[in-house]
Amino acid sequence: MTRGYFTKHYTESARVAAAVRHHWWLIEHARTLSLPALGVIGPKSLSFQWIKGRPARPEDLPRLAQLLGDAHGTAWASDLHAADLHVPHRFDDGTEFADYLGPRTAALRKRLEQGYLPNKVALHAMLALLEKTAEGPTVFYKDSNPRNFLVTETGALFTVDTDDLTLAPAAYDLAKLVATLLLTYGPLPRTAIDAALAIYNAAAWRHDSRLGATDRDRLDDFLALHAVLTAPYLGRNGYLYGWPPDFPRLRG
Repeated sequence: MTRGYFTKHYTESARVAAAVRHHWWLIEHARTLSLPALGVIGPKSLSFQWIKGRPARPEDLPRLAQLLGDAHGTAWASDLHAADLHVPHRFDDGTEFADYLGPRTAALRKRLEQGYLPNKVALHAMLALLEKTAEGPTVFYKDSNPRNFLVTETGALFTVDTDDLTLAPAAYDLAKLVATLLLTYGPLPRTAIDAALAIYNAAAWRHDSRLGATDRDRLDDFLALHAVLTAPYLGRNGYLYGWPPDFPRLRG
């Protein structure tokens, strides 16, 4: 390991190429994010700048909501305003962001096979909810969970683990952050979630008036999707808490 860097290994060279392309895309189109510097690019490995910091905590939610709103607004204005949630976003070198519906449709079907959905009726309800949310401005999803943000001793905030990006509606990634914070640290006050959504909307809206319109019902739809998609990880990866009793469910 090079001093000041850590090496991440991949199973195939195509994964390396995609991770590199996504890293540079974020630097170009989501300039408000601070990413670790990319070092040596190997056939099946990458080295990244070592960042000493702690993972995000619930008290960081307002700051992270601001960061995500700015990053999504910047990327939308720079590149994603012409993207379609239903179609992969392709780059000149052949790499791409997956579309919004495809990967999540496959994941929901897998959750039925794994027993995390009780029957096909529940699956069809989740697929209908997924289709319902596939509208509005297109931004990106980077799996915003507490471990993918590092806060240094000086207060600097770094975004890490950006290998896999997909397209997503505005605030879908904010919902993932809210979901994983409560799974990691326990229930969050509704007022804290509402405040984070307002901060996110204001930050995104500053980049274009077509952004920043996500309401709480729509955020709850995203949270309901994340509840199923994250189900296999409960009790693992630091997700020590279950969903609160009043967690949003599918509305009839």
